[in-house]
Amino acid sequence: MTATTLDPKTALVLVDLQKGITALPTLHPADRIVERGARLAAAFRAHGLPVVLVRVTGRAPGRTEVTLGGGGATPADWAELRPELDRQDGDVVVTKHQWGAFHGTDLDLQLRRRGVTQVVIGGIATAFGVESTARAAHEHGYHVTVAVDAVTDMDEQAHLAAVEKVFPLLGETDTAEAIIKLLG
Repeated sequence: MTATTLDPKTALVLVDLQKGITALPTLHPADRIVERGARLAAAFRAHGLPVVLVRVTGRAPGRTEVTLGGGGATPADWAELRPELDRQDGDVVVTKHQWGAFHGTDLDLQLRRRGVTQVVIGGIATAFGVESTARAAHEHGYHVTVAVDAVTDMDEQAHLAAVEKVFPLLGETDTAEAIIKLLG
């Protein structure tokens, strides 16, 4: 678990750090994940690097055996980004309707327009939105780094499988503080 370098044009992608998702019971406290994401976002902004805030407002159509989120009515503020992220006018906001942030959105276009060659990813849930986004970023040719202490999941085994087995195959992993230090 050591990130070696960040490309000059690296973007931060924070996945689903929104009121509805962060209210779910998670392995690691969601408030800590949001706080680490906010520190990463502030550092990226201070270095003039893009910050992408991803939120989910629905789900892809199709039959599944398990319904996540418990069903019922969605609270009105479900998709509101957590205020601690300090959304800025220059941030890119991506709204998705499936696990990953690339499919069905303009994320790849937004990154390429900015000359981005690497993404640092954090968010909730590790084995859903974060992993799907990391896999797609890798498939799109971006260098991938996952801030492993800025991700969490509702399921410990799924979280550990992603952090220990999947993310190292897609790129590099490290802590939020180590990644901030790499920014200079």
